Amino acid sequence: MSTQAVEIQVLGRKLKVNCPTGQEDALRAAATDFDQRLKDMSARSNVSVEQLLIFTGLNISNELHLERQQHNRNAELISNKINSLEENLDKVLQYQPKR
Repeated sequence: MSTQAVEIQVLGRKLKVNCPTGQEDALRAAATDFDQRLKDMSARSNVSVEQLLIFTGLNISNELHLERQQHNRNAELISNKINSLEENLDKVLQYQPKR
């Protein structure tokens, strides 16, 4: 898989980061979101850059964890609904006259 160097900016620092070709826009969007979160937290608290990065990373990790849990719950609900529909369809087909 080929990679592309992309320039991003976080906390006023320009960085070049390699990412898979075709994912440049997603990386830029993620960097912009991360930078904004850092700025927001920095405005609310007086912590070191290291703590700022740790807290922001933990917040993002927690959001990801919650989203994965919700995704798993939704996948289970969908699977249960599909199984229910299959069972109902089987019941209906059992009562159809044979041709």
